[in-house]
Amino acid sequence: MHIEPVKEKGFYDFLGRQVEPKGLVGWLTTVDHKRIGILYAVTALIWFLVGGIEALAIRSQLATANLRLYSAETYNQLFTMHATTMIFMVVMPLAAGFFNYMVPLMIGARDVAFPRLNAFSYWMFLFGSLLINASWFFNAAPNGSWVGYPPLSLFQYSQGHNYDFWLIGLQVLGIASVAASLNFITTIINMRAPGMTMMRLPVFVWMTFVTNFLVVLAFPVITIALAELMFDRTYATNFFNPMKGGLPIWWQHLFWVFGHPEVYILILPPMGIVSEVLPVFARKPLFGYPLVVGSGIGIGFMGFTVWAHHMFASGMGNIANAAFALTTMTIAIPTGVKIINWVGTLWKGQIRMRTPMLFALGFIYQFMMGGFSGLMHANAAHDAQQHDTYFIVAHFHYVLIGGALFGLWSGIYYWYPKITGRLLSEARGHAAFWFLFIGFNTTFFPMHWLGLNGMPRRIYSYSHAQGWDGLNMLCTVGAFTMAVAVLLLFTDMFWFSLRNGKPAGNDPWDARTLEWTIPSPPPVYNFEEIPQVKALDDFWITKHPDLLHHDADEASHEAGAGHGAGHVHHDDHGIHMPGGSWMPMVASLGFAIGGWGLVHSGGMYHIKEAIQAALDTATKQGVGWDELVTTARQVVSTKAPDAKNILSVTSAEGVLKLQACYNGVKTAIFGGLLGVLGVFLWALEPIGGYYIHKDKEDHVSE
Repeated sequence: MHIEPVKEKGFYDFLGRQVEPKGLVGWLTTVDHKRIGILYAVTALIWFLVGGIEALAIRSQLATANLRLYSAETYNQLFTMHATTMIFMVVMPLAAGFFNYMVPLMIGARDVAFPRLNAFSYWMFLFGSLLINASWFFNAAPNGSWVGYPPLSLFQYSQGHNYDFWLIGLQVLGIASVAASLNFITTIINMRAPGMTMMRLPVFVWMTFVTNFLVVLAFPVITIALAELMFDRTYATNFFNPMKGGLPIWWQHLFWVFGHPEVYILILPPMGIVSEVLPVFARKPLFGYPLVVGSGIGIGFMGFTVWAHHMFASGMGNIANAAFALTTMTIAIPTGVKIINWVGTLWKGQIRMRTPMLFALGFIYQFMMGGFSGLMHANAAHDAQQHDTYFIVAHFHYVLIGGALFGLWSGIYYWYPKITGRLLSEARGHAAFWFLFIGFNTTFFPMHWLGLNGMPRRIYSYSHAQGWDGLNMLCTVGAFTMAVAVLLLFTDMFWFSLRNGKPAGNDPWDARTLEWTIPSPPPVYNFEEIPQVKALDDFWITKHPDLLHHDADEASHEAGAGHGAGHVHHDDHGIHMPGGSWMPMVASLGFAIGGWGLVHSGGMYHIKEAIQAALDTATKQGVGWDELVTTARQVVSTKAPDAKNILSVTSAEGVLKLQACYNGVKTAIFGGLLGVLGVFLWALEPIGGYYIHKDKEDHVSE
């Protein structure tokens, strides 16, 4: 193999990197979908450790009655950040890691449709998540729950920057998600291998497709809500302020119109993973492929019709409650269809209990448990009794940890050999599964009883008289058991198997989709020749024509036993690969800096009386602004008592707040300009990249 850079002419040639360099610079400038997938996954796993530590801190505080390990304010910050971290910085980006790495391989493409936009989405995710977590270092972590309900989130009741970090950080994360989603939708529609019709797509690709449509449709709603709350906090608007005619329930509607599709954004990718894993380890085709695909589409569509079941206790009225109770019950139908088809896949299969299969089965059981308790809450009367109790906490975690994370861990064990070229340890994998499974159920199943016994969610402490001690201690023991499982998973992934794992080969599982037809790890160009797909499960049919069932896809019969996937020869000019670029990272950094400035520019309209007093004092005494700021610092720090003759304490605080606002505005402008400059230079970059040519034997070799 030899590499030939694309020859470009023009002033902006220096912007585009011709050949992706090795080392740190290569990772910072990469546009390779596989590297970006790894970056997403590793970053999400790091945040998973952070979110896990926050969870252990919560459970330690609640282990027994009357504990005071830290203040109530710190506890509020912990549970708010735990939820925000696990949803927006762990489950979503971990799924995005699989999207990035696997979707092009599974559809027979060499990359995504927009490689640089793909890199931009990752860097926006990274800087947005860092922005939110930077709040810890300023004692300003969000402190009113991840749902951000006004009026508690308004400036009058949260006067620090706590919610400003949360609001701006989520806006940055939203840009990352929408950019990535548009990229994947375009990739799946336009870059499928010849012969891969939509009904020959792997189920995981279908669920990726539906998930990203949900992101594109749902995230603009939460963007509007976040912007309105930011205006309320910064510019004294009154979208949600009930004292000035605002409607707090309007926030609830906007949030949950986003929030319930978000549940399916989190759960559909693991459903897709499970639909890939079960047929491989049951050694038979997926039962009812069209129904599994159709049910996923149905779940995505109906996900927008059920949001107000989160608001049964808000006083919407009987008609609204009845309507949303009906839709909530109805959405159980496509979910049940998936479960029936998964069971049908297992029925009379030659089941192999490898670690990916264990996690897939764990997903099915625990997601069903979460679904059953969700159906209970479709009944408005039932929901009214259990609303804001620990019963809800149990339900929520059975869906998102017992469901989403178990499914994602199944995907990690399933695709780790493809990504690294090495197998994870089955012994450590089985041990990790059982520690996680037992620890999870020990933690969250007792919470159903705690909720029924009246323990409210978000509670900081409780007394012995309430009788919650024993079950809470059991939950805490379960949480630390889960920590053991996570330790086993991480040490195996990043140490033992990565260094000394058995070589995986191209197809260690005897799998069915296109990614298993190429080396492990895949070469930079993915496919030497673009495959020609002739059937659903074409690769598997080629290997096992004798196992083809009559209920398989009609296209499978058209393929005929033993024909297998053909190939489309690539261009005679060679395989074109995109070059790296600094601009996605530069643009993302600029927007993140702009977000940091916006965080610190807020609140000036809420301190206008103090500011006016300071300005009046300065005018009367003929003091310049710089001198006024210095004097204010002396007053507040009590280092110069004489300075109080010029400024009162209230006026001094107003001066310092106004100065901070000015500095925030300047930072926001600088960051915005840097982001716009990065996008402008990005737009001017040449196509660039490089060609990979075949050797004399007509093979691409590394």
